Amino acid sequence: MNTPVDNVAEALRALGATGGIHTFAETVPTAAAAAEVLGCEVGAIANSLIFSADGRPLLVVTSGAHRVDTRVVARLLGVGKVRRADPEFVLAATGQEVGGVAPVGHPRPIRTLIDTWLDEHEVVWAGAGDHNHMYPTTYAELLRMTGGQAADVEA
Repeated sequence: MNTPVDNVAEALRALGATGGIHTFAETVPTAAAAAEVLGCEVGAIANSLIFSADGRPLLVVTSGAHRVDTRVVARLLGVGKVRRADPEFVLAATGQEVGGVAPVGHPRPIRTLIDTWLDEHEVVWAGAGDHNHMYPTTYAELLRMTGGQAADVEA
């Protein structure tokens, strides 16, 4: 049986990703922890956050320097309510646990928004399926690999 990291690695290969998965000795469950280990700005960390948009999974890949404004996202998508998903909802939608969710490698496609602020960084780091793995990518590659929509997700 594949692990979440195996699923992400398989998806990255299939999607022609330019960066490989890096393994960290210590966990990096937050953007601040990841930025410290990587020696980069927290804004260069691509947080993959799962929300429930009128009951359907929504992936928002946002800069680690931002907080998602769910009212802004709801208006953008034309849905009634967007709320942060609980850990069970996240696991069911992605096959990955909160804190290690990757933008790819999910059991089914998930509607995705990509924070335009990530385009400010030449390299961004995304989770790779658990708390000990990440991979380098670019804003353009995130858009391409996820089929996501560029969006300003903060107020």
